[in-house]
Amino acid sequence: MDIDPVETIPIEQSSEEVASLVLNDIQQNFGFLEKAASNFEPRFSMRVLRGIGSLRRRFDADILASVVDAAYPSRDHPSAALVLNYLSKSTVDISEPSATSTADAVVLPEIDVYILLLMQVYLLDQGDLVKLNAFNDEAIDVLRSYNRRTLDALAAKMWFYYSRGKELTNLQIEIRPLLHEVLRTATLRHDTETRAMLITLLLRNYLNTQAISQANQLVLKTQFPESAATSVVARYLYYVGRIKAIQLDYSSANESLIGAIRKAPQTAYAAGFLQAAQKLKITIELLMGDIPDRTLFGDAIYKNSLKPYMDLVQAVRVGNMPEFSETISKYGAVFKKDGTYMLILRLRQNVIKTGIRMMSLSYSKISLKDICIRLHLDSEESAEYIVAKAIRDGVIEATIDHEKGFMQSKEILDIYATQEPSLMFHDRIKFCISLHNESVKAMRYPMNQHRQDLKNVEEAREREKELASEIQDGDIEDDEGDYDGL
Repeated sequence: MDIDPVETIPIEQSSEEVASLVLNDIQQNFGFLEKAASNFEPRFSMRVLRGIGSLRRRFDADILASVVDAAYPSRDHPSAALVLNYLSKSTVDISEPSATSTADAVVLPEIDVYILLLMQVYLLDQGDLVKLNAFNDEAIDVLRSYNRRTLDALAAKMWFYYSRGKELTNLQIEIRPLLHEVLRTATLRHDTETRAMLITLLLRNYLNTQAISQANQLVLKTQFPESAATSVVARYLYYVGRIKAIQLDYSSANESLIGAIRKAPQTAYAAGFLQAAQKLKITIELLMGDIPDRTLFGDAIYKNSLKPYMDLVQAVRVGNMPEFSETISKYGAVFKKDGTYMLILRLRQNVIKTGIRMMSLSYSKISLKDICIRLHLDSEESAEYIVAKAIRDGVIEATIDHEKGFMQSKEILDIYATQEPSLMFHDRIKFCISLHNESVKAMRYPMNQHRQDLKNVEEAREREKELASEIQDGDIEDDEGDYDGL
């Protein structure tokens, strides 16, 4: 007798249940922040920040008002009044007030800043940019009144949303002096998280306003902290890659983008960043004369977004100038939106060089007139100039007969008789070593664990000294045993 499987019907939760669960999660985060402040453990603060992504999809104005009543002793507290003012909440009915609401009048700064951060996220999700910027100006003043290292991670996140609000309202240039001032203060206070975030925000600020030289000077004059959060490091490397690509330093740009892609979270939440980094990386690889791996374009995350770049790669790979021009005209708007249009225009010379290289491999001798026709060049003189430049750059091994007007290809040498394999092997070893070193640096250990080990060693030494003194004094007798039965 066959028994049909029981179908599980999802139970929809009421709004009161959802509000109770969200409030419980936020109050649990208060406990983590208290641990972070008392034990000076930044991992608890990072855990709270990682949970904002799931919370922001569930809380609303009523829940935030309930959080304020649960965290502050009264609504007369400056931060509580600030949040409730922008929430437009005067009274909120709560069935059971939290125990923390009747506690001491002093609110932990970490909890205070965390509630302000939640309010920033709420206003940004609501799309009310005017109210967001007004709230940010007042919230940042509250943040700057504190000077606690346990606030570093929360402060960095607050500065991110502050800059994001100004960016969406085209006020980026106006906040540069403030960001530089806060960067100097964070450097003097050895505030690693805030310093890393502000360097990244300033680079984004400069790149959005096409101030490339100032962005490059910032990279040269500042030292980015290696111990910063991985997500911030990924964004910093991406911006550095854009700067290096614009300055024609393609090899350094490619290395920075590889690091950015490797450090970014490989999840759906970071799909936008990964797609932007891959688009720039593909363009730089083409400028370097390399062809990206075809399997990249079949990945589910990149399949649709990289379709224009797939057509671009196919045109560059075979050196087809008409197809290259058609791709640019077809996807020009997409390339401009991605910020790669000006870099892609530089690929024209690469397409021509690739076409010449394909012809040098296919024909032992070909006239300059045929080269001009195949590459759609203006005249034979321009074709001769381009072929000569390709020979000088080492793209092809050939000679030009000026009198008869043709290109003579040389015999292809065995690549394994050259230094090319050893150079490629060296690059791979260098990549593996750098990956190992970065992995070691990224490992985390419990803070002050060495002090516990030293304490254990000292206790063992004290026990050894006591044992030795007791043996010397004769307090411990040798075990002579019972030999009567032998």
